[in-house]
Amino acid sequence: MLEIGSVIDGKYKILNVVGKGGMSVVYLAMNERANKQWAIKEVRKDGMQSFEVVKQNLVAETDLLKKLNHPHLPSIIDVIDCDDTFLIVMDYIEGNPLSKALETSGAQNQDDVIEWAKQLCDVLGYLHSRKPPIIYRDMKPSNVMLKPDGNVMLIDFGTAREFKYSSVADTTCLGTQGYAAPEQFGGHGQTDARTDIYCLGATIYHLVTGHNPATPPYEMYPIRQWNPMLSSGLEEIILKCTQRNPEDRYPVQSFCMLSTTTRILILKIKRFSRLSGKPSLPHLL
Repeated sequence: MLEIGSVIDGKYKILNVVGKGGMSVVYLAMNERANKQWAIKEVRKDGMQSFEVVKQNLVAETDLLKKLNHPHLPSIIDVIDCDDTFLIVMDYIEGNPLSKALETSGAQNQDDVIEWAKQLCDVLGYLHSRKPPIIYRDMKPSNVMLKPDGNVMLIDFGTAREFKYSSVADTTCLGTQGYAAPEQFGGHGQTDARTDIYCLGATIYHLVTGHNPATPPYEMYPIRQWNPMLSSGLEEIILKCTQRNPEDRYPVQSFCMLSTTTRILILKIKRFSRLSGKPSLPHLL
């Protein structure tokens, strides 16, 4: 691990540890010249037999993020390849993952979830509109950071890939069981934007019901089976997103419009609740 108080590359002073994962440690650092805080992700080489493979994935992740510029995505500032460690300097995102909110208080407020969904739709629409499109493939509450201002950031691009029009299948099957679409486990062709639609639907489902689709029996049910007070409109959106057959989900060319759908849904929920005192909605789709 990096020593607290040490200075990396002559400019990044390590302040403290802010997170740990299976292969990495994330530190809060200060660039004292610029008087700005950054996050530094460290992956150490010692004791890791497959480090070169991990490094290739990290380089691919950083190269991908360097191309992107969106308010709900972190920026990569620097990459430092040392003898015994690989460091990625990126935006420091203050806040906690949505998985922590679920652990602390269970199902989240429906209006909050819809607002987060709108922002996630915006960032997925941005990724899918790149040339070639970027497929994120690992949407889940632990990969969405909730900032103190109520906005969210999508983090961890370790499983993201650029869509290859000439390919018929993914090289590697990646994703998190329960949130991942069926085609992520092979045999159903190449993942595309509809894969991210499924993962988003599973994430919204977990947030609004408090029931984790990544635990046995790995099933999702209509959300009003868990809470009859939830919106039927939101239920329809989640059901549409999480169809097992990609052809039955929102079509790729119209997915960017889902952000507009959620905006309309927010207004309808508030208006309907104000007029009738009932949070349920007529079908929106």
